[in-house]
Amino acid sequence: MTIRSVGKGVGVAAVLAFTLLPVWMMVSTSLNGRANAGSRTLWPDSWTFDNFTYVFREGGFGTYLLNSLIVAIATVIISAALAMLAAVAVARFRFRFRTSVLVMVLIIQMVPLEALVIPLFVQARNLGMLNSLMGLVIVYLAFSLPFAIWTLRGFVAAVPVELEEAAFLDGASWWRMFWSVLFPLVAPGLVATSVFSFITAWNEFIFALTFMSQDDNYTVAVGLRQFFGQHGTDWGSVMAASTIITIPVMIFFIIAQKRLTDGLVAGAVKG
Repeated sequence: MTIRSVGKGVGVAAVLAFTLLPVWMMVSTSLNGRANAGSRTLWPDSWTFDNFTYVFREGGFGTYLLNSLIVAIATVIISAALAMLAAVAVARFRFRFRTSVLVMVLIIQMVPLEALVIPLFVQARNLGMLNSLMGLVIVYLAFSLPFAIWTLRGFVAAVPVELEEAAFLDGASWWRMFWSVLFPLVAPGLVATSVFSFITAWNEFIFALTFMSQDDNYTVAVGLRQFFGQHGTDWGSVMAASTIITIPVMIFFIIAQKRLTDGLVAGAVKG
């Protein structure tokens, strides 16, 4: 064992400790007793699920979790469908103002979210979309679509046109070519943009707080703040709620990562 290999091992261990220690502290605090939840220890003084029980029963976190799942899944599905069609349009077809559309997509990504809170709030109020999960989905679509379209455009443009022409020569319709040839090759990019859309909708706080004034419509990001009081913080409940918030994201990412790998392999074989 050389000094170089030892140095690499120490470096990897340091990176893992720096990355995983906050996660372990979150889980450890959430499993600690409510009386000892504020203690800063690496190991719980008493193992218990009281904090999780309190979060669901007293904090109503089950409702917030359901609201976030509805908003995030709807955002992913609608964003993926619209972005896929738009990416094919800007990558394969030539039409007036095509370049202008691409430039506007880039400009939208450069606008800070904070600058759009008041204009979008006024517009949502005029349209009667406040305290509506669908209104929140529409807002998240406005921010996830530009990134999704721009990313998928690169995947579509990378697919050789000759593959599509060969499908047409074999008598395939446009939709048959799309589902059998283009879609499998672009699927990895679709999964990548879906991950971005899901995380954006799941973690967003400002618009969820501004647009929702009823507790029954809160998402998990807004519901978490109820455990922060003026005179103190219920750290056991905060960490239990944070652990609950993290689990769906991890599950979605694990599933998406597998699909991403499968899509890359399938695309390489089909290409």
